Amino acid sequence: MIEDTPSHSLPATMLSAEAMLAESAGDAAFATTLAKGLIVLEAFDAAAPLLGNMQISVRTGIPRPTVARLTHTLAELGYLRYDPTLSKYGLGTRALRIVRPLLADMPFRQLARPLMQDLAVSVRGTVSIGLLDGPSIVYVETARSGDVGPHSPDIGLPIPVVRTAMGRAAAALLPDDEAALLATRLAATDATTWESYAELYGSGLAQCAERGFCTCFGEYMPSIHAVAAPLFRAKSLQRTFAINCGIPEFRLQPGQLEAEIGPRLRALAASIRALVGEAEPVIPQRANAAAR
Repeated sequence: MIEDTPSHSLPATMLSAEAMLAESAGDAAFATTLAKGLIVLEAFDAAAPLLGNMQISVRTGIPRPTVARLTHTLAELGYLRYDPTLSKYGLGTRALRIVRPLLADMPFRQLARPLMQDLAVSVRGTVSIGLLDGPSIVYVETARSGDVGPHSPDIGLPIPVVRTAMGRAAAALLPDDEAALLATRLAATDATTWESYAELYGSGLAQCAERGFCTCFGEYMPSIHAVAAPLFRAKSLQRTFAINCGIPEFRLQPGQLEAEIGPRLRALAASIRALVGEAEPVIPQRANAAAR
């Protein structure tokens, strides 16, 4: 069967194989084939749960013959499943085994969730925790109340750092050297997006230092306004977490995000830190990232 023409471009939060491999050029210990296999697994998302080899090739930048060998191997190992009727692959059940230990290593999520749910119900929106992952921040816990509009966060969903309040709040926690490296990577990953949002990104970091939270008015999804607060930078493996609250624009009064919901989210972040024994973070003042 001839494969369908790819209907989805490379996800905005994902680097092409070419770019990722270029970052590791000269590293003799870097296992290129393994890296390509993992990049293939990351090509799948909720919008494209089934992909043919050509679609994967377009999404990742890996040549189709190489993709065919990788998908065959991953399917034999159970990390992909093959649909012979469609001549396409989807993620296999075995992939879930990788996720479980990571989530189990974040037990604070269960402690935080009842507090998150209370706020979500109160403001009729969503409250989520995200983990910084390079140019993306990935949802690791979420609570929602009723109809929350077109964006329904779920565990494992990556969203871009530069365009989101939660991404900016997490970046605000980074030491200066890591913050500078992240800004450089954001610019290299998507120069057009960086040029459009770098000033707002820098403003978000400054807001976190000044008042403990930052706002985002439809910069990621036009109909959703959000506020986010730095949560903590875990001592184990230096994982960086932030918490956000997203609300459909039509439910908000002018100024409510900054005057009411932002302070409540900041207080929620402090309560979660107290539950898990994390100190209040010191957010450094930085020059606007757009100036770098």
